[in-house]
Amino acid sequence: MVAVLMGGPSAEREVSLSTGRECAAALRDEGYTVVEVDAGPDLCARLEQIKPDVAFNALHGRWGEDGCVQGILEWLRIPYTHSGVLASALAMDKERAKAAFRTAGLPVAKSGLWPAETIQRRHVMEPPYVVKPYNEGSSVGVYIVAEGANTPPKLAEGSPDVMMVEEYVPGRELTTTVVGDRALGVTEIITDGWYDYHAKYAEGGSRHVVPAEIPQEITLYCLDYALTAHDVLGCRGVSRTDFRWDETRGLDGLIVIETNTQPGMTPTSLAPEQAAAAGMTFGQLCAWMVEDASCNR
Repeated sequence: MVAVLMGGPSAEREVSLSTGRECAAALRDEGYTVVEVDAGPDLCARLEQIKPDVAFNALHGRWGEDGCVQGILEWLRIPYTHSGVLASALAMDKERAKAAFRTAGLPVAKSGLWPAETIQRRHVMEPPYVVKPYNEGSSVGVYIVAEGANTPPKLAEGSPDVMMVEEYVPGRELTTTVVGDRALGVTEIITDGWYDYHAKYAEGGSRHVVPAEIPQEITLYCLDYALTAHDVLGCRGVSRTDFRWDETRGLDGLIVIETNTQPGMTPTSLAPEQAAAAGMTFGQLCAWMVEDASCNR
């Protein structure tokens, strides 16, 4: 039996529910017995009652994606999909992940952590720059400070006390999915503006070009960088690494933005599209993830 964990308490709950339903349906079509679990405070007790053979982790955001649920599953000795405790926690902490990337020689943007109070009082970095939570996904709580901006950003009430400020990287949005030890390809994401929450998940919010129409050299480096990021974080299963590429600067313009250890698997998601382009159906991808599930790392 496969328990598909979805929902949860994070800001990405609705995306997770969509991911979970899609994956549960695909797994049933592949012949698996599936139970859908809306993960809440009683998750541990529910899993002990259900006694699944595998947990398919379709949670997104904090708690489900940052090592917490992974720790519960390790303690219960239930094999689970995606990365383990350490890799999940490290990837979710964007600043620490970038430190690991720098050590591995991957190109990343200048960044740092500052108190929200300081960020709102003065420019902590020369504009243009981006302000975002250092431990959220799906472009939740992101602010872009344009070049020439006279004032720092006004953050929403309830923003984290500490935020990440990152040099704005111009260029085209590229992404690469890794499945196991294989980088599948490169997708270009085209939007009318910033690739925000709406563009990621709303029907028609963005257009995906698979494979990306970019020079072969850039494709090869995206594949290599994505595999390196996957390995240096200690990921397993499926991950997706995002890039910005300033084509006016050639290879020097290719920058690693972040690695997502649990990429979305909704009708508009990138990883299933790349898998399909590589000859793997959505059902086959979900089944591969179940068979790859582990309690290790």
